[in-house]
This record gives sequence, structure tokens and C-alpha cells, in this order.
Amino acid sequence: MTTIDAANTAWVLTATALVLFMTLPGLALFYAGLVRMKNVLSVMMHCVSIACLASVIWLFGGYTLSFSGGGGWIGDLAKFGLVGVRRDSVANGLPELAFFAFQMTFAVITPALIVGAFVERIRFGAVLVFSALWLLIVYAPVTHWVWGGGWLMSRHVMDYAGGLVVHATAGTSAILLAWRLGPRDGYPRDLSPPHNPGMTMMGAGMLWVGWYGFNAGSALAANGDAAAALVATHLSAATAGLVWALIEWIRFKRASMVGLVTGVVAGLATVTPASGYVGPVGGVVLGAAASFVCYNAVEFVRHRLKIDDSLDVFAVHGVGGILGTLLVSVLAAKGLGGAGYARGVSMAGQALTQVIGVVVTVAWSAVATLALAFLCEKTVGLRARDEAIEEGLDLSAHGERAWNP
Repeated sequence: MTTIDAANTAWVLTATALVLFMTLPGLALFYAGLVRMKNVLSVMMHCVSIACLASVIWLFGGYTLSFSGGGGWIGDLAKFGLVGVRRDSVANGLPELAFFAFQMTFAVITPALIVGAFVERIRFGAVLVFSALWLLIVYAPVTHWVWGGGWLMSRHVMDYAGGLVVHATAGTSAILLAWRLGPRDGYPRDLSPPHNPGMTMMGAGMLWVGWYGFNAGSALAANGDAAAALVATHLSAATAGLVWALIEWIRFKRASMVGLVTGVVAGLATVTPASGYVGPVGGVVLGAAASFVCYNAVEFVRHRLKIDDSLDVFAVHGVGGILGTLLVSVLAAKGLGGAGYARGVSMAGQALTQVIGVVVTVAWSAVATLALAFLCEKTVGLRARDEAIEEGLDLSAHGERAWNP
């Protein structure tokens, strides 16, 4: 019988709490501060309801399709409802229930990231239907490919904590769903500024702290790999925040709070797939690259594509996650302070695997998202009524206000 390590278990349970903390309240506050006052509660409602929904779906379908047997493309239903999983069952050297819970928090935050793309104009029913189906059709298969014994895992793809599984899927789906919904009224010239940058800063701080569980927890052990991932994560975030502020200062002669914390989040997203494979200097390189590339991606989406990805989910999370997924094939080299490659894999071979992983993940996410958006529009409806948008989704969808006038 496999021995369960108490220290590893304690760390993963702690990391599980940290990752849930990223969504509730971290992401909810981060997003809520960026919208207009009349839509604050709706954004929080989206995050909380997705957390509840994703947790139940993870039990009844998500976990087993991701991590139970199956072939190269999808898992089986052997662990539907955790049937046969006992308190002494072991997975990855941990109590399987601990592994289930840790991965559940990833399934919670990934569709919640997409919320930032459709704020202030989507029907609440569409949020629930889209998120539920997206978890089973997009998230579970990609998780199986990368972490659950699927075809990308067999190719030794490097995705330590979710560059493909979390950020590429959510970012791709976000921009296409935003395009399908159409822009907010007044986009891009007449939108109100974020109603509370201080709230956004507090949410970003919670995300930063929670990301230690996200990346260092993915070691699934209390060891040097977890420590290395934590250090790379922190340095990437810190560097990215400084570089984003510098870019703003060069362009506008001032640095904004919203800009700085957006840079921090871009650094966190970019280091995610690489965190356990790179050294401290690699974390700094990833952070600097993250702010430069993601800043320009924001400009491209807004001014060239003219898509109202309202809170820049694709430009920050999608582009950042993809960037980190590609750069890890270089920065993981032992000569650069990284952990090296799998036996028999060269830098060029690793780079090819990373590119294949990105292309297939983005393509699958895109096709599935367009199909799900069409299904939602024909069933529960997708875009809220004009009068509901004008009144604000807090009152029109939920009958409550975040702030009383």
C-alpha cells in the first residue's frame, strides 16, 4: 500500500484553500472594481455562482473525465460522483480526496476568468449554462490531455500549473464570447472608468497570494520544486508590475494603479506554465516579457480588432499563458537555471510540443465556444435586454445593489 506523506498532504490542502481564495474573493474583487457601479454585484454573483456550479460539476463528471483512465483524448466515467474513491484511496502520493479538491479549485477559477470578457451585458442564465457545458466540453478534455494521462502528457508537454489548461482555454473562449455578445454601449469611447481601482488592487493582492497555491501547490509536494515555483512566481509578478508601470510612464508620464496590478496579473499568468521548470532569473524574464507582450495585446484587441473583451481576459490571461507555454521550452534549459527536459527530449523537440499544444488547445476552445454561444443564444438567450443593461445588471438581474445611492 502506498504511504501517504503527511507534510505533502498538509501543503496541498493549504494550497487548495489558497486557490479557492483566488476566486473568492480575489477575482471577484479584482473584476468588480473595474466595472461601473451599477454592475458590481452582478460580477461578484457570476464568480460566486460559477464557484458553486463548477464544484458540483467537478464531482459529477469533471473529475472523472479529466483524471480517470480513458484514452489519449478523454477520461472515462469510472469515478463519476467519486464512486469507489475511499478515504484511504491514493492519487499522486496524496489522499485522492485531497487531489480531487485541489484540482476542483482549478476547475472553479478557469471559467470564472472568462467573466471578465462579458461583464455588464450578459444574461445570468447564459453564464450558468455556458460555464457548465464549457467545463465538460473544453476544460475536462484539455485537462486530460495535459495532466490526466492524455496525448500531450505522453509527449512530455510542459504545463506546470495551467498555461494551456487554464489560461489558453479561458482566454480563447473569452475573446470569442465577447465578440459573439457584441460590445458594451459606448464602446470604446464613452465607457465610464473603473468605479473603484482600490477594490481592484485588493483583489489583485489576493490573486497574488493565492497564486502561490496555484503554482507551488502544483508540485503536489512540500519540496524544492514547490519552493522554486513559488520564487519564480513571485519574481515574475513583481517584474511584470514594474515593467507595465514603466510602459505607462513612458507613454503617459504617469503610472496607474490599475495598470500596475494588471501587469502583476499578466506576470502571474505568464509564469504559470513555466513556474516549476524555470529558475529565479527565468521568472524575471517571463515577467518582463509578459508586460511588454500583454500590454501590446491589449492595444491590439481594443484598437485593431475592436472587440470588447471588457477586462482584457484574452490579452492578459490568454496571451500570457500562451507566451509562458512557448518560452518555457527555452527557459527550462539547465544552462539557464531551469530543471531541464525529459529524457531524450531536446530544446527544439520541446518547443515543437509546446507549439502543438497551444495550437490544438486554442483551436478546440474556439470551436467549442462558438458552438456553446450559439446554443445559449437559441435557448436561454445570450445578451441582456437593452433596458436591463441600461438599468444595470445588479438590479435588473438580481434585484439588489452593491452600493446604495
